[in-house]
Amino acid sequence: MTTTHEAVHTTDLPLPGRRQGKVRDIYQVPSSEASGPAVLIIASDRVSAYDVVMPNPIPGKGQELTRISTEWFRLVREQNIIKDHLLSTQPADVPGLDECHHPQLEGRMMLGRAVEVIPVEFVVRGFITGSGWVEYKQNGKVCGITLPADLKQCDRLDEPIFTPATKAVEGHDENIDFETACGIAGDEVMEHLRDVSIRIYSWAREFAAERGILLADTKFEFGWALDNDGNKTDELLLIDEILTPDSSRFWPAEDYEPGRDQDSFDKQYVRNYLTTLVEAGSWDKTPPGPVLPDEIVVNTLARYREASTRLFS
Repeated sequence: MTTTHEAVHTTDLPLPGRRQGKVRDIYQVPSSEASGPAVLIIASDRVSAYDVVMPNPIPGKGQELTRISTEWFRLVREQNIIKDHLLSTQPADVPGLDECHHPQLEGRMMLGRAVEVIPVEFVVRGFITGSGWVEYKQNGKVCGITLPADLKQCDRLDEPIFTPATKAVEGHDENIDFETACGIAGDEVMEHLRDVSIRIYSWAREFAAERGILLADTKFEFGWALDNDGNKTDELLLIDEILTPDSSRFWPAEDYEPGRDQDSFDKQYVRNYLTTLVEAGSWDKTPPGPVLPDEIVVNTLARYREASTRLFS
């Protein structure tokens, strides 16, 4: 394990199939008769921007992300909308590990059922912002959906819209229309999961609004559960992280003002700092990223923690 100021930057566990994303480390876990094959997902404290992982982490960021995600999984389960992959958040429940490995997992792990991932990002938007705003300005549409004329940046939409995207292995995901998504995943599956996504988002938007947070948009991922032989079943599961500041846009309701970018409870603070470096010509958005000053690290973590506190304190 590599640590910086008690941060978990990377993990190296005696489990097979290690994969490292921008933020998370993922391992295969031995299969059990009760749950079938599983994966261990660890939210590190790495932070990426402009598709570059910064050299120094945000200590505690992974724990805040995991807390937010697992709380949402619990609440969505109570709504009885769809089953999910989450089995445990306790290090002692991970087979194949000794107690010496537990500290780097505390508060930042999810043991989840293994799935065959559907290669579509299930994006729901309740406000017009981000890539949706860029597309709307070009043709008045988002992912083929015509929207009312004369919307302002960050305007609230009367009804949430479903705007799928392709899952990119590297770089940015690409917005696609519903018909294209159906060509990837099948009509019946897309129609069902579109409705599930909108239902979860609509409920979560109201939940967050009651706590002073505007949930501008979010993305979900789904997959087919695997059996003990590793074969795809017909059971659909909500997977990955859900409704976190890394997979959604959270805005403080008290500062909301259409017609401009909004402050947010996420790593936009990091992006804003890096933008100043790009504009000054001291960084060109390619690896390695610049070391983040302590002020940026501390203030970024504070934004994640405030979102977590507002939602679940």
